[in-house]
Amino acid sequence: MNLNQLNLTGFKNYAEASFDFAPGINCLIGKNGSGKTNLLDAIYYLAFAKTAFNTTDAQNIHNGQSSMTSFGKFENDLVVACNYEKRKGKTLKVNGEEEKKISNHVGAIPIVMTTPDDTDIIRESSEYRKKFFDGAIAQMNHDYLKNLIDFNKLLKQRNEHLKKAEDPNQINHTLLDTYDAKMLPVAGRISAGRNDFLKTYIPFFEKSYASLHKTEEIPSIIFKSDVLSENFPNQFSDSRKRDILMQRTLIGPHRDQYDFLLNNEAIKKFGSQGQQKTFIIGLKLAEFDMLSDAKGKRPLLLLDDIFDKLDDDRIASMVKLLSAQKRFGQIFITDARRERSKTFFKKQSVNFIEIK
Repeated sequence: MNLNQLNLTGFKNYAEASFDFAPGINCLIGKNGSGKTNLLDAIYYLAFAKTAFNTTDAQNIHNGQSSMTSFGKFENDLVVACNYEKRKGKTLKVNGEEEKKISNHVGAIPIVMTTPDDTDIIRESSEYRKKFFDGAIAQMNHDYLKNLIDFNKLLKQRNEHLKKAEDPNQINHTLLDTYDAKMLPVAGRISAGRNDFLKTYIPFFEKSYASLHKTEEIPSIIFKSDVLSENFPNQFSDSRKRDILMQRTLIGPHRDQYDFLLNNEAIKKFGSQGQQKTFIIGLKLAEFDMLSDAKGKRPLLLLDDIFDKLDDDRIASMVKLLSAQKRFGQIFITDARRERSKTFFKKQSVNFIEIK
């Protein structure tokens, strides 16, 4: 699907702005701090009604204003407007009709976005890797997203009860029994969903990585979950004493882990910056291909500073890959170095947009 026009009011550094986009590659050129990433985030906001970064909505309002709006006109007369006001909160409208439940909108506008901070998915804890895969699955499976929302709500309530009790004897075990009875089946569906997704995802990932760099490098992903054990209900029950002592829930899908390997070695420890960047791009492109298959339409591809930390060979491979019109639809790329993009895209039809 294509985004034809984007109008912003009070969104981050844009007091008011309007942009027209081409169906193919749109390259946003501008100095660091000019607002290229903010423009990608505004597009992301139309799909998820939230920023791609860990900030609150109020922090994204332009200085001196009380509200912000991202308004997009897509092909096939689809119009999406997401507005946030400090006093009234957030509203999302699709073709003029307000979405009562914003989570129902997730996946309607499929989007895959990369940012320079995505290497945290490799370098940081497994929480970052779970967040990536959960986001990918949620765009394709609303039932999974609902299970995730329900479990996180129950987990928060259970942990709050565990923290309130200053003495273990004050714990309300009947209340914990109620939480546990609700959490166990949802936990099973979440971890099983992650495991099933990964089985389908890995072939896409291996193919994407191979297309990015022609070497003997072999990437792999390993998923670990205690929840998938047949004995998990007993393990969860046995863990209650430790949960009470530590004042938090110690086992469950929130403790699932993903390990990223390159040639059977942890890429977190042994991968170069270029290898880690290529690994991340491979993950994102695999998500893109799976979304395309699942939705029957090509997602928007947002690539923020995609050439950073890549050598010329890897950049040339990336440009050649992105130029495959049958695979990709509309692409948004940011680059602070105009000459670099002009050089590598000299043989392609690209819509260059100056951001000042």
